[in-house]
Amino acid sequence: MRKIITLSIFLLFACASFSQDLPHKITDNEKLQMPFYVNSIKSQNGTMGVNPPSSPVRTIGEWEELQGLLIAWTSYQSMLREIVRAAKQETRVYILSANPTSVINYLSAGGVDTVNVSVINIPFNSVWCRDYGPWSAYTNDVDTLITIDWIYNRPRPLDDAVPVGIAAQLGTPLYETTTSPNNLIHTGGNFMTDGFGTGFSSELITNENPTKTKSEIDTIMKKFMGITRYINFPVLPYDAIHHIDMHMKLLDEETLLVGQYPTGVADGPQIEANLTYITTNFNSVYGTPYNVVRIPMPDDNGAYPNTTGDYFTYTNSSFINKTLIVPTYNIPEDSVALQIYRDALPGYNVVGINSLSSIPALGALHCITKELGTDDPLLISHQRLRDTYNTTSPYLVIALMKHRTGIQNATLFWRADTTQPYQQVTMTPLIGQNNQFAGAIPPQAAGTNIYYYVQANAVSGKQQVRPLPAPQGYWKFKILGAVGLTESNDNVFELKNIYPNPCNAITCVPVNMSSEQDISVKIKDVAGRNVRQIYRGTTKAGINNFFFNASLLAKGTYIIEVVSEKNTAMQKIIVR
Repeated sequence: MRKIITLSIFLLFACASFSQDLPHKITDNEKLQMPFYVNSIKSQNGTMGVNPPSSPVRTIGEWEELQGLLIAWTSYQSMLREIVRAAKQETRVYILSANPTSVINYLSAGGVDTVNVSVINIPFNSVWCRDYGPWSAYTNDVDTLITIDWIYNRPRPLDDAVPVGIAAQLGTPLYETTTSPNNLIHTGGNFMTDGFGTGFSSELITNENPTKTKSEIDTIMKKFMGITRYINFPVLPYDAIHHIDMHMKLLDEETLLVGQYPTGVADGPQIEANLTYITTNFNSVYGTPYNVVRIPMPDDNGAYPNTTGDYFTYTNSSFINKTLIVPTYNIPEDSVALQIYRDALPGYNVVGINSLSSIPALGALHCITKELGTDDPLLISHQRLRDTYNTTSPYLVIALMKHRTGIQNATLFWRADTTQPYQQVTMTPLIGQNNQFAGAIPPQAAGTNIYYYVQANAVSGKQQVRPLPAPQGYWKFKILGAVGLTESNDNVFELKNIYPNPCNAITCVPVNMSSEQDISVKIKDVAGRNVRQIYRGTTKAGINNFFFNASLLAKGTYIIEVVSEKNTAMQKIIVR
């Protein structure tokens, strides 16, 4: 098997192998070592796991059920302890360390016990387990849990061998992209998937595999990870590691969370171009446009990455079953970012963890955690219902539900009042549609909010809900007011509550659009005079978040005005 390090390889990379505080970015010395390191892997004679799985593969989305979370105990221990504190409530935390007593004592000193914590002695080089860690996937969508491992894009042999040890720990088959024609250099922070065959990476993937064509890389990703549509876009000028998790995240199969800089600042122009490329050329797995949620990329004491500031980002977050950990920086924008997550993911326990110690190294929480998928997946996927003007016909809820033993029964839960119990509707299989189940919510009056979730029970007795935090979590849609004969749905929008309000820093103006349309968002004083244009242009259907920095305004009362072709909405804010 590869990664049994020979004496010559060990000596060649001895310095890297024993360092425990290696940076996230590849060092100049490592750049020189990398070609020799890759050749050394190719020259090893192991054959186990170098061929792709014989069955179709599905790599998990990060929001799916986990049996564990992996971290490496070295740098940024105060952050690691907070990760353990949050994660152990949801799943087993596997901590890489050769000194369990030291780890346990540090956790205990901070009030964290070792219930649901395992310290395992697998050697490693650095804290960045997102990048070198294992990938969880399943054969035939939900059958056997397998572990996928690439060649790490750093000459750090102990890091690169960690997936072998984790596969042994979990008892999963291991498949490695190390032997021609399937040898592939890759890094975890530069890959995300929707769980249904679409993958995203920056063009770092092609830059680091110069001997392979894009088509050859796509073929390897398809054979080993089930990626049938691999979307790559240009690297960002000021993100030195070129990992997409520094500026975007998939929240579910159809929702992209994308960082937003002030107009023209730092990597903002390239992020906007990349986002336009995605939304113009690709639809979600459901065949509909991606839902895009924007979140600010805050400044570092007035500086941005193009002006010596650290790369502050809120997209570098991690799902841990019903909890989501989000990097924070002890700045006012933190509260806005956490609220954006809570709005987008109702019911999740959104936990902010101070990441000031790691962000100078170009990494936060996502970079130092790695999810380990459950060994008994019950897959549920559903395209949530959107706001509607329909008050006469039932609202059909269709969900994909799949387990290796089959689905025994499925249920739709819904209510129109969060103080009342959920009502239940039996979901039935759709004829001719494998693994698709449907149920209907009765029609409701205009102005009603509907909250709902789905549940499936497998023949084996396994039970699962979606969203994962249900019943505390749910999907929501609204029955909108009736539209007159001369009024068009195309120009309807809702200005939602601006937050924080009162405000004194980055402030969010959420606007729910019924369709794609042109709008103007302005700040006015109480006398109606224009103070600042926040946005003018075309918006997408659904929630659009617009941001302004209230610290640039004099203290006092202002009016936020949103105007479309036929509608105007205003809301008062107070700047302190």
